[in-house]
Parts: sequence; structure tokens; C-alpha cells
Amino acid sequence: MTIDERLDRLTERHEALTGHVEILTADVSQLAASVDKMSRRMDDLVIKMDDLAPGFSTLAEIARNHERRIGGLEQE
Repeated sequence: MTIDERLDRLTERHEALTGHVEILTADVSQLAASVDKMSRRMDDLVIKMDDLAPGFSTLAEIARNHERRIGGLEQE
């Protein structure tokens, strides 16, 4: 194999690697955008859950009181 052939092979490999790096860079950019979007949505969900948590606690207390009353009625 001559030096020119080796240089041609190296050039081809370099071009192929450059193409792969460009594809990977685009993929990473898309993934970063997706992660940013999911992060914002997660932040919104956390805020909504924080708003709902007191309501859940209230409902749980109401259910406990209801069960106690029913248990008391059943014992009578």
C-alpha cells in the first residue's frame, strides 16, 4: 500500500468520523432540549402536587373520622 493510498484511507476515515461526530452532536442537542422540556414539566408537576397535598391530607383526615364514626356505630 502506497503512502497516497494510506492518506486516502485516513482521509476517508477522518471524514466518516467527522460525520459521526456531527450526528452525535445533533443527537445530544436534541436530548438536551428534551431534558430541559421534561425538567420544566417536572417543576410544574411539583408545584401542582404541592398545591394538592393539603387537600389530600384533609381528605385523609375526613376518611379517618368517617371510619371512626362508622366503627362507633357498629359497636353500638
